[in-house]
Amino acid sequence: MPWGVIDDEAIAAARELIGVELRRERMQWVESATKDAIKHFAWGVGDNNPLWLDEKYAKETRWGTIIAPPTFLYAIDMTTVAPKLPGVQWIYAGTGWTFYDVVRREDTFKVLARLIEVQEKTGAFAARWALQIGEILYRSQTGALVARALGKCARTPRGDQLKKEGKQKYEARGPHKYTPDEIADIERQILAEERRGSEPRYWEDVEIDAEISPVVKGPLTGTDIVAWYSATQGAQPYGGAHGDVIRYRRRHQDYHVNKETGTRDSAGRGHLEASTGVDVGMGGAYDVGPQRISWGVHMLTNWMGDDGFLHKVDVDVRRPNLVGDTTWWRGKVSGKRIVGNVHFVDLEVWASNQRNEITAPGTAVVALPSREHGPVPLPIAAE
Repeated sequence: MPWGVIDDEAIAAARELIGVELRRERMQWVESATKDAIKHFAWGVGDNNPLWLDEKYAKETRWGTIIAPPTFLYAIDMTTVAPKLPGVQWIYAGTGWTFYDVVRREDTFKVLARLIEVQEKTGAFAARWALQIGEILYRSQTGALVARALGKCARTPRGDQLKKEGKQKYEARGPHKYTPDEIADIERQILAEERRGSEPRYWEDVEIDAEISPVVKGPLTGTDIVAWYSATQGAQPYGGAHGDVIRYRRRHQDYHVNKETGTRDSAGRGHLEASTGVDVGMGGAYDVGPQRISWGVHMLTNWMGDDGFLHKVDVDVRRPNLVGDTTWWRGKVSGKRIVGNVHFVDLEVWASNQRNEITAPGTAVVALPSREHGPVPLPIAAE
C-alpha cells in the first residue's frame, strides 16, 4: 500500500472495513466515571461547575450525586475512527453526539465502534482527501445505551505530499499579538461567565431567538492543550510512549518523520509544535477538535442548568484554532417543540475567534423541565 498517498487503492482498502467492529484500546483513557476521572475532565476543559466537582452540592440536585459533563465520554472513547490510509494525516472534523441519559459517578462503559462511511472529497485544502465517519456506541454497566457518537475525521496529505500538490489552505501565521487592554477585556469576559446552576430553566420561559450567555476560552496556550491531553487521552491515540509506541508502529504505519532528529514521531505533536502544525497543513500549533467541542458543551450546560439535559450536539470543526487564538462560543434559540412527553429546545451554536472567523458551527437540542409537566424524563428513548 503506498505510504502517504490518497488514491483509489487506498480508499478501497479503507472501505473494506466499513461495518467491521474495531479495536479501541488506543482510543480509551478511562473505563469508568470515577470521581477523579470526572474531576480531571472538568479541569481539562476549564469547567468548574459544582455539579461535576462538589459532592455536597450535587447531592441536593435531582441526580443525588456528581454527574459528568456530557463530553466526558471522549475520555471513554476519543471517537476518532480512521483506519487504513497509512501516512495520511488525521484532522478531527467534528462529532455528532446523541445522549440518552446522564453519566453518573461510577458508571462503567463498554464501547462498540465501527466505520460507517468513507467520502471522497476535493477542495481548497487538498486536491483529493477523504472524510471517514465512525459510529461509537457507549453502553453502561447495565447494558443501557447512554450515548451514540458519529465521529468525523478528515484524512489529508501532509508534508512533502502536500507541498507536491501546491495546496496550503491555512497559511502559516505566528501567534496573535494582543494589547494589554485586549487581554484585560478577554479575562473580564471569561470571569463574567454565567451559570444557571440550581435555578431551573423552564421550557415555557424560553423565547425564540434568545441568545445564550457565551463562554470564552483563550488565548490558547500549550498548557491548555496539555490539560486536555491529561484529562482525556494522553499519548494513547498516537500509539503511547517509549517502547509502546515502537511496538505500535511496527503494527501500524502511522507516524510522521521529525526532520530535525530523523525519528519516527506522531503527527499529533503538531498540536504543540508550530513547525509540525504547518507541515500537516494547519498553519501552526493548534487545539484538539474534541477539546473545542467540549468548550461549546460547557456553554450549553451553563445555560440549561442542573435540571436540563443535553440530548444532541453536532459540531463541525471547520478551521484551526491556533495557539494564541481566543475562542468565543455563542448560541441562540432556533426552535421549541414537544415530542411525546419531552420538551425540547433547538439551538444554533458556533465558535469564532479574534479574527471574526467562525471556526466551528453546530446545532444542539436541549431537553428542559416544564412548569406544567415537571422534570425531564430520562432516559430518552433511542430513535
